[in-house]
Amino acid sequence: MGRGRAKAKQTKVARELKYHSPNTDLAALQRELGGSRKSDHDFDDDYNEYVDDDDEDHADDDPDPWVRPNR
Repeated sequence: MGRGRAKAKQTKVARELKYHSPNTDLAALQRELGGSRKSDHDFDDDYNEYVDDDDEDHADDDPDPWVRPNR
């Protein structure tokens, strides 16, 4: 499809979206957005096993590839 035809199709779709909005089920939208909320604390507990609680940086953790090694 050439650029002119593609642009015409995009324009047609944009006009349809702008002027002919579909019926929105606001109750379903509210249920989806309201949903069951999970607190941040619960989220953190799910990944607790992956958290490194050690505050110290160790030299062998993530070596910087741009630093020249000491000789």
